[in-house]
Amino acid sequence: MMQVSPTTDAKALLEQIRNLQAQLEDRQGNLGAPLELEPNKSGFAEAIKSAVNEVNNLQMESKKTAGAYESGGDVSLTELMMKSQKSSIAFEATLQIRNKVLRAYEDIMNMPV
Repeated sequence: MMQVSPTTDAKALLEQIRNLQAQLEDRQGNLGAPLELEPNKSGFAEAIKSAVNEVNNLQMESKKTAGAYESGGDVSLTELMMKSQKSSIAFEATLQIRNKVLRAYEDIMNMPV
């Protein structure tokens, strides 16, 4: 199994931010022009909601598989462990992202103006 280091995640996130900034500058033409928001694009809140729903779906699927295994259904132990680990990793990743967002928010709020 490949492990992703926090610096790799940070580098990937930084690269995405730079790409978005470049796209934003291309759309604006110049930095003085007002930014026009496109209402049909999904925003940050929608992305977070989608990610939380995906984690919830993984956890519900893991519970169903565990229930089927316990009741003697046609579920292998390997399948049960894989789904359990997927849901656990997704939950831990969500917690880490939440912690980083909160830490960034606190840092921004503590900045002198």
